[in-house]
Amino acid sequence: MLYPSIDKLLTIVDSKYKLVHVASIRSKQMLENHHFQMAENEYKNKRTIGRALEELDHGLIKVITHEDRK
Repeated sequence: MLYPSIDKLLTIVDSKYKLVHVASIRSKQMLENHHFQMAENEYKNKRTIGRALEELDHGLIKVITHEDRK
């Protein structure tokens, strides 16, 4: 089973496409800057894409939509 659950993440982000987009951007940031929002031993995933999803699940990433910008 994958962690975190996609069904749980879709309650935070309204579409699968946006979820992939947000996770990929955060994953690239982790690779380039080596900046993690949680301690290394707190992550369950070893790869940055899984870690980005974990950060989203823990509420460490806020997704801003066009409606939020207005």
